[in-house]
Amino acid sequence: MSEKEPYVLAVDIGTSGVKTAIVSLNNGIIGWEFQKTRLIILDRGGAEQDPLEWWEAFITTSRRLVKRFPPQAEKLALISCTTQWSGTVPVDREGNPLMNAIIWMDSRGAPIVREITRGKINLQGYDIFKLLSWIRSTGGIPGHAGKDSIAHILYIKEKHPHIYRDVYKFLEPKDYINMKLTGNFFATFDSIALHWITDNRNIGNVHYKDNLLKFVKIDKEKLPELRRAVDITGKIKKEAAGELGIPEGIEVIGGTPDVHSACIGSGAVKDYEPHLYIGTSSWISCHVPFKKTDLLHNMATLPSAIPDRYILADEQETAGACLDFIYDILLSGNDSNKKASPGENKYEILEALAQRAEAGSGGVIFTPWLFGERTPVENSNLRSCFYNVSLNTTREQFVRAVYEGVAFNTKWLLYYVEKFVKKKFAHLNIIGGGAYSDFWCQLFADILGCTIRQIEQPGLANLRGAAFLGFIARRVIAADRIHEYVPVKNIFTPNQEKEKLYKEMFKTFLDIYRRNRKIFNRINIKSFTGGVN
Repeated sequence: MSEKEPYVLAVDIGTSGVKTAIVSLNNGIIGWEFQKTRLIILDRGGAEQDPLEWWEAFITTSRRLVKRFPPQAEKLALISCTTQWSGTVPVDREGNPLMNAIIWMDSRGAPIVREITRGKINLQGYDIFKLLSWIRSTGGIPGHAGKDSIAHILYIKEKHPHIYRDVYKFLEPKDYINMKLTGNFFATFDSIALHWITDNRNIGNVHYKDNLLKFVKIDKEKLPELRRAVDITGKIKKEAAGELGIPEGIEVIGGTPDVHSACIGSGAVKDYEPHLYIGTSSWISCHVPFKKTDLLHNMATLPSAIPDRYILADEQETAGACLDFIYDILLSGNDSNKKASPGENKYEILEALAQRAEAGSGGVIFTPWLFGERTPVENSNLRSCFYNVSLNTTREQFVRAVYEGVAFNTKWLLYYVEKFVKKKFAHLNIIGGGAYSDFWCQLFADILGCTIRQIEQPGLANLRGAAFLGFIARRVIAADRIHEYVPVKNIFTPNQEKEKLYKEMFKTFLDIYRRNRKIFNRINIKSFTGGVN
């Protein structure tokens, strides 16, 4: 590849929108474009997006890139896609969506999952024999929060039987985009994992498991064939190439979900090298050399996009989404004092406010559970609150408390991640849109009590990871050399005085969860069991 310096077209389809980039190994991200997409929030835990909007946004961003970088576009040799994970797109034989995509935030399948996983002898709400079979084969089990892909399919089967009947294949978002590109219906070893119906014990030969399919009562023929993330799944169709404005005949690799591409794009690729992702949601992940499950804290090792490797999978529901929420609640509107000035954006406004408040936000604590939580506790009924608010509490303290609350939640997860891998992390590589904020990076260092390494262009880590996966697929670079191409922009170390303050506040944060979880369950349980909202 290096002789003619060909390029990878990388696309990242997130919850907030679509990013597309042209990437080379030696020159990195040549250019990128973004197009926002809608998020549809429904009653009783529903969360959907229109997959046709994803495709249209891909077309828009691709055409912008081709117009800006025509010589590089002519040298495109590969397309690599990464997307949000744990989503479901039901399509017919022609690949047309039969309804909106049900995405990772959706919990409407929770009651159905609870029913199919229950038995005569139960542990944590799971039939003990089913539990052992699931963990032995997959490394995990369908979560009772109903946010895994299998829960979406079960919801469609029960609530929309006419759609289930007409489905040719259920596809993850990534696999839907690849189908639009090539016309082929494939999933990859990594993207299929949250269906919890594959045998992952030999990660070089992941396959559907018949007894698990019987547990969930899903028709196998409605599921796509499986490939590795680095396998070529086809060449781009003439029609798709024309829509995107790129040359015909470009090969498309299997690609990977966002958690996996982030692992690569963070530069922390070796075993036990961790990264922290801060986007709409958040997680802490790393590669590990073993298969393991922590059922109590909803984390497990699953197949990596890199062949024959495992990654630690976990996710916290809302992180950067909390900033969007507080901006909309406190700062949006027609008040001229609240408007962004030219060149500013809402995150700059929020950060400026937060910096004017003292560490600890005057004792105000925010819990960032706007849409429930997944790890280290799985509970879709948890909700966000501001605690210890008084007549003296300022707008600045409210905003800073949101930044701090997300970091407290991350510290909660970090404890169980380190316990899971049996190692103490000296540092975390930080990526995602939230990692652009030096203020937040320092806050994470102070609250987590470890060094934070801010990666260059952290919001493009998934695009970079998808592109590097293409270079791995073409054997241009070995995975263990990726860190050489991912520069660190800044390093943040804990402020000891603030770290001491935050340790005490973190104890209160945990106490707030323990004392209020039953209240949240009592208030919100009806929303997820078909009761009155």
